[in-house]
Amino acid sequence: MRTRTALLGGIGAWAAYRLFGPEIAPRYVPGQERPVHIPGRTVFVGERELFVREAGHIDAPPLVLVHGWGFDGEMNYYSLIEKLAEDFYVVVPDHRNHGKSDWIRGKFDVADLADELAGVLDALGVSRATVVGYSLGGMVTQELARRYPGLVKKMVLAATAARPVHRFRPPMRLGMWLARSFARFSRQEIAAGSVQVMKYTGALDPKNERWMRASLMRRDATLFYEAGHAAWRFDSRAWIGKLPQPAMVIITESDHIVEPVAQNELAELIAGAEVVRLPGADHDSVLSDPASYIEAIRGFAT
Repeated sequence: MRTRTALLGGIGAWAAYRLFGPEIAPRYVPGQERPVHIPGRTVFVGERELFVREAGHIDAPPLVLVHGWGFDGEMNYYSLIEKLAEDFYVVVPDHRNHGKSDWIRGKFDVADLADELAGVLDALGVSRATVVGYSLGGMVTQELARRYPGLVKKMVLAATAARPVHRFRPPMRLGMWLARSFARFSRQEIAAGSVQVMKYTGALDPKNERWMRASLMRRDATLFYEAGHAAWRFDSRAWIGKLPQPAMVIITESDHIVEPVAQNELAELIAGAEVVRLPGADHDSVLSDPASYIEAIRGFAT
């Protein structure tokens, strides 16, 4: 009884502080900076305004980097963009409800993100490109290749799956609803906790902490978890093996977000897929080990 009372009291105090207390500015190590300085612009796809960054020479082979759930294009790929821009015209869009793109309320599916990505590329004049998709971005890339086959020259599918949630599906859905409820009340703890985990794993340089935390704070909890539910519903197993585009599958073998068994299933479903395995790599390895991704993408896309 005392434990429950103390717990409820603690929750109440935290809730009261979040409702009525001041927001204390975080402390950072000196010398805070943004990891890359690549300006972006917006394009319209119908009535929706979507944000995109571009790097490299416009006449170089187009390479599209499609980000995952929760991170926008800059956050997901900041360690790769400048190096890849030495060889490619790199296009880094933000999905709806991510980064600086429009917040669009309501349910949507991965196919909707693919349609919007196709619209962004059309607005940029990109008619055919190698497309790299990470996590949720890998699902969007699969849909893009299916719905717009002429647009995708090759596809790189990293840390992703044909059916990302292949077991414990009801508990996973419930967990997302509960997490959404917590995130609706306060973004502070989630942003702070995420930054600390990334620093601990080596995925974030402490001098970039202010930028990353500010980026994580730009989230609407409801829209954020709508993207998670879209990924939960995604299932390409019936058609991914029929796509004609050459594919590379990058498997993060110690992934705690998209289980390696699901990543391996994707590789097995695509006949002739080039498979790159990253031993010991977790879901943040695109940030902690960018060199492996740069090498794989360059070798496959050129």
